[in-house]
Amino acid sequence: MIIQVSQLTKRYNYQIIFKNIDYTFEAGKTYAVLGPNGSGKSTLLKVLSGFLTPSKGSVSYHNQHTNIENSEVYQQVNYAAPYIQLIEDFTLEELLQFHFTFRKLLPSINLNEFKSILQLKKVKGKYLNEYSSGMKQRVKIALALLTDSRIVLLDEPLTNLDDAGTAWYNYLIEHFLGNRLIIVASNRLDEYAFCGERLRILDYK
Repeated sequence: MIIQVSQLTKRYNYQIIFKNIDYTFEAGKTYAVLGPNGSGKSTLLKVLSGFLTPSKGSVSYHNQHTNIENSEVYQQVNYAAPYIQLIEDFTLEELLQFHFTFRKLLPSINLNEFKSILQLKKVKGKYLNEYSSGMKQRVKIALALLTDSRIVLLDEPLTNLDDAGTAWYNYLIEHFLGNRLIIVASNRLDEYAFCGERLRILDYK
């Protein structure tokens, strides 16, 4: 899987968020999008995911020698971010049943192993609106990293996670990245230390 961006520009009214990004994101590599708060990192991830359209330039997706239509990209993307909400009227079991009706787990694990990896037994049977912010973040990260996909986008993944949650995140990164295309938007080294490639959003202002 490859994401190719050319002259990528996003603006809101007269404010340039970023401009003229020429970049290639390739499967099997890990990328960090870096910059201070409000610099446009999240906006870039939204454009790469297909959630936002660029103001100028293009984003194209390729699997080997085959182009993937923009309308089909959502099937290839897992995305975790603080602004993406869970269905909080569901229990965890209901959420997973719903989610995995449309998506598949990584081939290396089953649903019971997924639940065990979450380490949330003490809230079994509770609705997600009763979860703490850290528990909800675990669910988001687990869904992003343990659902089968070719692209994983993580925006500030350690938001609301304590030291134990950070260690848990690092465990998932170590064991479940595979050969996918991983992009992390962050300004914290402990979120993106594993990333081999760095894109600094302030270079495109």
